[in-house]
Parts: sequence; structure tokens; C-alpha cells
Amino acid sequence: MRMEEDGSRPQTSGLRMKVGVTSTCCTARRSRTSSSWRGAYAYGRPVILRGLTDNTKFRLLCSKSSLLREYGAHRVRLSTANTYSYRKVDVPFQEYVDEFLRPQSADALGSDTLYFFGDNNFTEWQSLFEHYESPPYVLPLTSGAYSFGIAGPGTGVPFHWHGPGYSEVIYGRKRWFLYPPDQEPHFHPNRTTLSWVTETYPNLLEDEAPLECTIRPGEVLYFPDRWWHATLNLDTSVFISTFLG
Repeated sequence: MRMEEDGSRPQTSGLRMKVGVTSTCCTARRSRTSSSWRGAYAYGRPVILRGLTDNTKFRLLCSKSSLLREYGAHRVRLSTANTYSYRKVDVPFQEYVDEFLRPQSADALGSDTLYFFGDNNFTEWQSLFEHYESPPYVLPLTSGAYSFGIAGPGTGVPFHWHGPGYSEVIYGRKRWFLYPPDQEPHFHPNRTTLSWVTETYPNLLEDEAPLECTIRPGEVLYFPDRWWHATLNLDTSVFISTFLG
């Protein structure tokens, strides 16, 4: 698969038919102070934040040509696209783009699917990360840790949970499916999000449906502590998360 120069790729018709694009997450703009944001959202539901930062320069540095020029020879760590991501494989970034960056196969297991998300070498990638403007809102006694990735359409991580944080898409679109901590979804940890969307999602009862949203460039999703979530990249996507811990 050829990654487009700007990092994006048109969504496939199959994904467009199977997964809608209506957002059911709350949205908020930058007008809130940090303290009022904590009171309104930090310990409640996921929220999409808009107009927080200007990452125009970071976006330019994340183009295909720029990333390959600066980091093509650097090795990146790939993880399996299952809940626990046990297996790790190191390959040159150029090889990842040429050989691994492709649409998710509908019948492949998550445990057999490798893609680049997180496990970043911060020393080697510092010249890129120093240009990222992270969301300004923080939780008391926490600091942010970045997780950067690039993945093809139809890829994603199945349901899992961890601490609070932010997710921002630099290129492409990422679909999120979320459940509160006390509502564990039914899923197989070694199946892909794509298989869950095509096989399980259409048969969910109304009270079993997840909170959903699709984030696009310029939008940041905040997810509170311990919320179950699965992700599905609708296009070839470049993305970065900030974990608060």
C-alpha cells in the first residue's frame, strides 16, 4: 500500500458502510480554564476538545517525505494489535512504511497483526516530539508521556483500559468505541477491532452500545481513567497520545 504524501488515504467504502460517522462524545472548546475543565470533564465522560493547540508545524514534520527523510533508517518497535500486545518486532521505519503499512485484513487475528503505535525511542525521535504542542489541561500530580504511531485503514487496538490521557490525530481519522469502567464489553482479546465492528457491533442491544466518536485533525479526545476503549483507523493515520500518569 502506498502511503500518501500527507500521510492520509481516502476511507474505503466498506468501512464507511459498516461504521457510521456520527459523534456521540461530548465536545468542548478552549474557553475553559484548567480548573473548570477538571470540574466538568476530568473525572466524568470522554470529551472531544477543539481549538486547544496549533500543531501546524508538527503536522508538516509528520508528512511521509519528512518522516522517511529523518527517520527512515531508524528502527521502530511494532506491537501486535490485540488487547495485551505481547509480541514486539523491531524493523527499520522505511521497511514498516513499505511492507507493513497496509489495510487490515478482515480475517487476520489481532495477535498476528503488527503495527507501529507507542514503544517510541524518545532519544531518537526527540527532534520530532519537541515540536508537538500537547493539550494544556493536566490532572493534579501527573505528567504526560507521549505515544506516537502510524497505521493503515482498518487497523486498531481492541478493547482495553488504562489511565487517563489524550489522543490526537495528525492525519486521517480514528474511530473510538468507549465504555465506562463498570461496563466491560464483550470481545475476544485476540480478535481485531475490525472483526468486532463487522461481527459483534451490528448485533448489540441498545443498552449494550458504546459511546462513540470519530476524531479528525485539530481535535483531541480526552479519555478518563479506566474507561474501556477500542480504536479503528478509518484511513492511514498518524496519531499521538499523551498519557497522564
